[in-house]
Amino acid sequence: MSCIAVMGSGAWGTALAISLARRGGHHIALWSYDSDVAATMRQTRENAGFLPGFLLADSIAVTTDPGEALAGAEIVVSVTPSEFTRSSYSAFAPHLRPGQLLVSATKGIEDRSFLRMTQVIGEVLATRGLQLPCSVLSGPSFAQEVAAGAPTAITIASADAELAGRVQREFSSSSLRLYTNDDVVGVELGGSLKNVIAIAAGIVAGLGLGFNSNAALITRGIAEMTRLAVACGGRRETLAGLSGVGDLVLTCTGSLSRNRTVGMKLGRGQKLSDILAGLEGQVAEGVRTTSAALGLARLHGVEMPIAEQMEAILMHGKSPERAIAELMVRPGRDE
Repeated sequence: MSCIAVMGSGAWGTALAISLARRGGHHIALWSYDSDVAATMRQTRENAGFLPGFLLADSIAVTTDPGEALAGAEIVVSVTPSEFTRSSYSAFAPHLRPGQLLVSATKGIEDRSFLRMTQVIGEVLATRGLQLPCSVLSGPSFAQEVAAGAPTAITIASADAELAGRVQREFSSSSLRLYTNDDVVGVELGGSLKNVIAIAAGIVAGLGLGFNSNAALITRGIAEMTRLAVACGGRRETLAGLSGVGDLVLTCTGSLSRNRTVGMKLGRGQKLSDILAGLEGQVAEGVRTTSAALGLARLHGVEMPIAEQMEAILMHGKSPERAIAELMVRPGRDE
């Protein structure tokens, strides 16, 4: 039996806690930054704001105290939004100790530093004299479906095969299957970059451009993602797996995708500020990741035309119609 702390009570963190509780054999702490959310979950055993309709098992202890959540934890799962990962780990660090295993389940790239989440976590802990192994959990996984127990396959990546194997054993169940991988860079970037392409896929849908356009967008999107991942040290074959193509297809086609939904509304003429306000506290990571991904791409001399057009739409108010038109008239090239 393991003690597992899930640090973050959004939809994905709550779904992982529910999945772990359903599997059985664990003590689970679910940490929430928001005291009102935590109080409601303790009272109703439901996260109505982020994952309505799914009850929390009695084995899930909800807390707002990071020290309480982390006190006995052997495995720490990080599910905070990317923009808060650095500040969150600054708060968590005093309560972490040698021997704990970290699992990053956040899909994003940090603004300005262009660091992946495992790099952010490692940097914060290093300032406290801590060096804890950190793996990455990623792949095609809508929170609602994981919470419902729908069969799902995802990837756990770590340079340490023993660590990845332990998380695989502890998290796998009859409804959640984990595959191990040692390509942390490829898995982490695949999970982050697909959100940018998903916004573009939503725009294609919102403009009513059809299935041909969506297929082309997804195919060229994976090429774009792969170029950057390989330039950063990832492996091409990783991007052909669950955390690349798998996650991209899900997020670009599934109606539960927040990033695709943002894109659809942009394609229908809504303003980004109004769209984000309508998410009511939920996060579409692709909005923030777009500029960070381009910053990383420029550091490595990688061309990312889809991401460039998404940045122009998101940050500079470019019309989606014009962005798509410019993608189509780019100079011809070999595939």
